[in-house]
Amino acid sequence: MPADRILIIEDEEPIRELLKMTLASAGYTNVAVAVNGEDGLAAARFRTPNLILLDLMLPGLDGLDVCRQLKADSATRNIPIIMLTAKSEESDVVVGLEIGAADYITKPFSRKILIARIRAQLRQRSEQESADEVRLGELLIQEDLHSAKLDGRELELTPTEFAILRLLAAHPGRVFTRNQIIGQVKGQGYPVTERAIDVQIVNLRRKLGDWGANIDTVRGVGYRMKPGDQV
Repeated sequence: MPADRILIIEDEEPIRELLKMTLASAGYTNVAVAVNGEDGLAAARFRTPNLILLDLMLPGLDGLDVCRQLKADSATRNIPIIMLTAKSEESDVVVGLEIGAADYITKPFSRKILIARIRAQLRQRSEQESADEVRLGELLIQEDLHSAKLDGRELELTPTEFAILRLLAAHPGRVFTRNQIIGQVKGQGYPVTERAIDVQIVNLRRKLGDWGANIDTVRGVGYRMKPGDQV
């Protein structure tokens, strides 16, 4: 969907601008850019994009190192990465795919093929995120049964509490604003107040007991579930 967040990590300005124009022509306007690997890592961890376009030949921290670090971090490991490569970098492409990149495209690239591959990756990720079962530590959520169990004990949750818990648990480490939460749970354009979401979170934490501490408040932004390796 065009509302998806895309991060471009590319040091060459002409290519960055071409990528932005290509994305904009397809309706993708929520685009961030980074000009080196270090800034790219910081942007990925702060924004948690839905997809990353990553140049392999970056100054300093190169694209393969960026990919390794993103895939080693529980907060970013599930973000699909499409590598931007030159034909001479074929061996690096193989390494990139082996360490977790989802796809690659060679420069100069076809705009139509690039958009088609971006859409394919975003569609695949969306399908994965809508899978029926979510496991996080002692928490098990089964969408088809509308069941949430903590250490084998069934939780008595309202439909909205269930939906919020599933959203956060399916994306450990990702920060959601209150508006994003309501948009995902109730649909875009649904009226919401910050207080309404805060009350739902308070109720969730209470019902989860000590485990509820895994729902972090990100001051001034929203909420996130702690990364899986911290739960």
